[in-house]
Amino acid sequence: MIADLYSKPRPVPGRLAPMLAGTGLIVLALPVFAIAGWPLKGWALAAVLWAAAQALGYLLTRLPLDEGNLAASGVRGIGMGFRAFIVGIPLVAVTVADSRVGAAAAILYVLAYTLELAVSLVTFFGAEAKA
Repeated sequence: MIADLYSKPRPVPGRLAPMLAGTGLIVLALPVFAIAGWPLKGWALAAVLWAAAQALGYLLTRLPLDEGNLAASGVRGIGMGFRAFIVGIPLVAVTVADSRVGAAAAILYVLAYTLELAVSLVTFFGAEAKA
C-alpha cells in the first residue's frame, strides 16, 4: 500500500489551490493583527514578500519543462530555490532593525507557506496515479 503511494507517477498538481490557501491566510491575518495589536508593518512585509515570491513562482512555472529543454529546467529549479533568499534576506534585515515587526512577518509568512505546502501535498497525493 505505502509502496504504491510513492511508486506510481502522478500528474503535476496545479498551483492555484495552494497559492489561494496561503494568500487567504495572509488576508485573514490582517484583522487578527489589527485586533491583537501586532505590528501592521509586519503583516504588510509578509504580504509583500508573499506576493513577490508567488509572482516569481508564477513566472518560473511558465518556463517549458519538456525533455529537450535542460536549460529551462535548470533555471526553473534554481529560481524556485532562490525564492527563499528573496524572502529571507528582507526578513533578516527587518528583524535586525525591529524584532517585533520582523518576527511577526516571519511567523505569518511561515504559516502561509506551511499551509501552501500542506495543500500542495494533499492535492498531489489525492490525485489519481497514472497506470
